[in-house]
Amino acid sequence: MPAILVIRLGALGDFVQSFGPFAAIRAHHPGARIVLLTTPPFADLARRSPWFDEVWSEGRPAWHDPRAVLGLRRRLRQARFGRVYDLQTSGRSSRYRWLVGLGVEWSGVARGASHPHDNPDRDSLHTIERQREQLERAGITHFPPPALDWLSADLGGFGLPPDFALLVPGASPQRPGKRWPEARFAAFAATSRVPCVVLGGPAEAALAERITAAAPGAINLAGRTGFAEIAALARQARFALGNDTGPTHLIAAAGCPTLALFGGDSDPALCAPRGPAVAVLRHVPLSGLGLEAVNAALAGILPPD
Repeated sequence: MPAILVIRLGALGDFVQSFGPFAAIRAHHPGARIVLLTTPPFADLARRSPWFDEVWSEGRPAWHDPRAVLGLRRRLRQARFGRVYDLQTSGRSSRYRWLVGLGVEWSGVARGASHPHDNPDRDSLHTIERQREQLERAGITHFPPPALDWLSADLGGFGLPPDFALLVPGASPQRPGKRWPEARFAAFAATSRVPCVVLGGPAEAALAERITAAAPGAINLAGRTGFAEIAALARQARFALGNDTGPTHLIAAAGCPTLALFGGDSDPALCAPRGPAVAVLRHVPLSGLGLEAVNAALAGILPPD
């Protein structure tokens, strides 16, 4: 049986929104050797999952480096893939059709693809619907819910209270319009009925420290959690409040009731997180969104006390 290649690069939120397609591809090719081509930040996450037999992390070679490009080309051709699912569907990933070999079945938007996703309105679809339609055009009809029980971690060292909420106050530093103001997160944490646990990367440790300093009982875990810890925290938290950023997507996918905040920098109709209990609150600019509106939106997704 020919091997299958899946291409997914992108950011964490994009990667999380491909969990469903990953599960569908595995279900459609139960006996095949499935290889994921991705980038180093997501390699370990993908290796933990039940969807891939191998994970290659060299998915973004420097095109100006002939040795890197030819090395990837050699590896791809030696694998003798029978089909490629390009879930990145970018100009870069479409170039990989040449690296893999033009005779291989291809699902994506590359010119000459055997299973093209040629819907002219594809860019107006939410990422999840767009990927599902792409796979349907490649003959996949069964889309099992992607279980995430494989993604977990021991939280015993964090000293968590029995009841807590998650806050995700960070986002891309290049896009400040995606961040609800720090002072609003601090005010929310200070008035929350349950202690708040603040998440973020190492670069957001100082931001998290300032927020927790304004809220007695809040816990700063910025820089101390990987993907597995975030998923485990999401399963225990009462709810989560976060900006449009990767950890918010992961928390929502893990089943935590989540309120995602959007400004004008991204369109929730195209990329909002999905999960069992997710709400989106958009305000342009996001800096104008008040605390009362956030509390009201959260009340709509939480069960009564």
